[in-house]
Amino acid sequence: MNTPLIKSWINAARPQTLPAAFVPVFLGTALAIHDYVFDIIASSVALLCAFLIQIGTNFANDYFDFKKGADTSERIGFERATASGHIPEQGMLNATIITMGLAFIFGLYLVWHAGWVILAIGVVSLICGILYTGGPYPLGYNGLGDLFVFIFFGIVAVMGTYYVNALFWSIDPFWASLAVGALSTNILVVNNLRDIEQDGPAGKNTLGVLFGEQFLKWEYLFMMLLAFVIPPHFYFKLGYGWEIFLPFLSLPLAVILVYRIWTEDNKRKLNKVLKLTAGFMLLFTLLFGAGILLDLS
Repeated sequence: MNTPLIKSWINAARPQTLPAAFVPVFLGTALAIHDYVFDIIASSVALLCAFLIQIGTNFANDYFDFKKGADTSERIGFERATASGHIPEQGMLNATIITMGLAFIFGLYLVWHAGWVILAIGVVSLICGILYTGGPYPLGYNGLGDLFVFIFFGIVAVMGTYYVNALFWSIDPFWASLAVGALSTNILVVNNLRDIEQDGPAGKNTLGVLFGEQFLKWEYLFMMLLAFVIPPHFYFKLGYGWEIFLPFLSLPLAVILVYRIWTEDNKRKLNKVLKLTAGFMLLFTLLFGAGILLDLS
């Protein structure tokens, strides 16, 4: 068994980003349970597809960032497998195709179960996952990465999960998806803040490159505030119980993270902030989901 190679593939999958795939499915499922429309098979397949799309997108980013020259020896972020030579270019490309292909194949069950609207959502998600860094107009290189993450890892993922359970749309998952989209976007914000000095020369025009570091710091704060206004909306406008305020238990960590974003000058230390931001998203969403489920009693 080639242990270093296995480790390289695990690192290329970027497990620190996988909460972004888990939390929207978890929250959409929690809302389905709350509304008594839970389908365990549909939720399980949706989670599997979410993980595959996230990993496939990470593989695609690893490959296309290397091809476009965005990953160099000056990179201060997590090591990339293709740029470091641990995995050949063709191997990474093949892994991208296989992973996205598996997501499509498993997703066919959801199409059979929930209809053609899920096929449209799935195909667009797969295409955008590749076009994030690939294609003639990569989203991540043209200031559209944040919007992509907010829409697909927030709105589409939460509402899509709820739909494959309930087979109808509901307004509650939409409001919940805004919190998930905001916290998922913050992972990208930290990534872009860390890499701003390398992205510009490589032609990767993130919002940080286009508008500067201060813009990213305000964006992080705004997205954090957006997440925290959603539970009160559930309480005052959607009729949920006091349990929906459980996410506020994570407020101290949110304050610490915002402080780190605004004061940290050592870009290498933002790698830890990125991990903590992903962990915070997981904590906030678990508490949010718990509040939704406790409203059943």
